[in-house]
Amino acid sequence: MNDFVSLLASQGAALVFAATLATRLGAPVPAVPFLVVAGGLTVGGQLSVVAVVLAAVLGNILGDGVWFLAGRRWGYRVMRLLCRISLSPDSCVRRSESILGRWGGWSLIAAKFVPGVSVVAPPMAGALGMSNLRFLAYETVAALIWTLLCLFVGRIFHAAIQDVLAVISNIGLGALAIGVLALAAFIGWRWRQRRLAQQVDDIVHIQVEALREALAAGAGPTVIDVRSDEARALDARAIPGAIGIGLKQLPKHLPGFADGRELVVFCDCPDDASAIAAARVLMGAGLPRVRVLAGGLDAWVALHAAEPMRQGAPMAAAHSA
Repeated sequence: MNDFVSLLASQGAALVFAATLATRLGAPVPAVPFLVVAGGLTVGGQLSVVAVVLAAVLGNILGDGVWFLAGRRWGYRVMRLLCRISLSPDSCVRRSESILGRWGGWSLIAAKFVPGVSVVAPPMAGALGMSNLRFLAYETVAALIWTLLCLFVGRIFHAAIQDVLAVISNIGLGALAIGVLALAAFIGWRWRQRRLAQQVDDIVHIQVEALREALAAGAGPTVIDVRSDEARALDARAIPGAIGIGLKQLPKHLPGFADGRELVVFCDCPDDASAIAAARVLMGAGLPRVRVLAGGLDAWVALHAAEPMRQGAPMAAAHSA
């Protein structure tokens, strides 16, 4: 541990930059401890406050900037990627949508302090059309606030930090093993929670082919798009005739479905998570005819994208004959 402190004292700005950049890119690297310890080292003059601040701010801007540009370029596809690799596959994006929709650019500041949202907010800002200059302005302010707060904590508790580092140094590999086991236990618990959320024994699904036939017959079910307003702005794809009611707003609309009509809910999320949650809200209100569209919006779009190919194949064969 003394070697770590010595390394941080000699290469502090570079280490802070690398840890911050890795964190903002989504790597499992804890940047906050680096900054807090660096803040403690600035008290004795072992590190330059200006150099550490510049390194951390630059790491923030570059890391978040990569995701911002990716969101600008690929839109909802980036959000789906981030959502799929998250331990909380649907709530990560829902929280980001809620924060960004409520606070706009200021959400980039809040995102720095909300686990699971810090990586999602920049690409969502890009996908929703935030300008480069506006993003840079908000991101710089957010990075400064986050950096200065971490350094402030380190400077205030620098004496305690030295004591903690000394204890960890004495414990050595035992402390490292305990930390690794704690992290593994947390990941295992979150994975189990995710698996439990995917159990859908109480949910009835409908395939996209069946829904299309029912809608074409003119007596189809009421289709509900439970994506948020921000998600629909992010991804303009839709099922014709679907009613847009976000998952959080769904309880307010329950009286309108009390006539017992057949309902089909869908989303654009891993494992139909939001649609399943919406179906349980509807069924919990006593509505008996509720189904989830299997595969959600992606399955619907894929079906209609493949349809021209199926229709065109015989024509192409006849032409070649």
